[in-house]
Amino acid sequence: MSTDADVLLVRQAQAGSRAAFDMLVLKYQRRVERLLSRSVRDPADVADLCQETFLAAYRALPAFRGESAFYTWLYRIAINAAGRHRARRRPEQPLGDEEGTFVTDPHPTDDATPEAILASRQLAQGLDEAVDGLAEDQRRALLLREVDGLSYDEIADLMNCPPGTVRSRIFRAREALAARLRPLLSGGGWR
Repeated sequence: MSTDADVLLVRQAQAGSRAAFDMLVLKYQRRVERLLSRSVRDPADVADLCQETFLAAYRALPAFRGESAFYTWLYRIAINAAGRHRARRRPEQPLGDEEGTFVTDPHPTDDATPEAILASRQLAQGLDEAVDGLAEDQRRALLLREVDGLSYDEIADLMNCPPGTVRSRIFRAREALAARLRPLLSGGGWR
């Protein structure tokens, strides 16, 4: 479904078509869930926030002017919902389970050795920890680029900053990840 299709569906939904909005929900639900799961680890909270995001979008749809792509607008609503959730969570509450950010369940091949499986899991865990250790703006920009495949302009629109700032945040995030992962990749373990 193209952006032109989104424009048509948004117009139909704004005119009162529930089916058109349902199509938008079907198209973007998994992407919104992935976005939210990077900030909120409890699957029940992710589901609640996803529902909250689409409910807020439905209520605000009459005010949507189409100045940005629908999914950019929707992602901004989801990011705000996740931010409110984090603010409501008491500092001593854990994020949820220990599921990773990038690689949640590395699947070894049938011919993988126990050492290779362990190394793969350690690398996945190290990557998740390194991503979690990034500044919020760097982590968000990096994940929107690398996981969601958004362009620098789309990320800039989502994060309400110039594309050059997005490039800088992603560059700094990649540099920080490389520095953090270098000892693990060279076999030196974590420091």
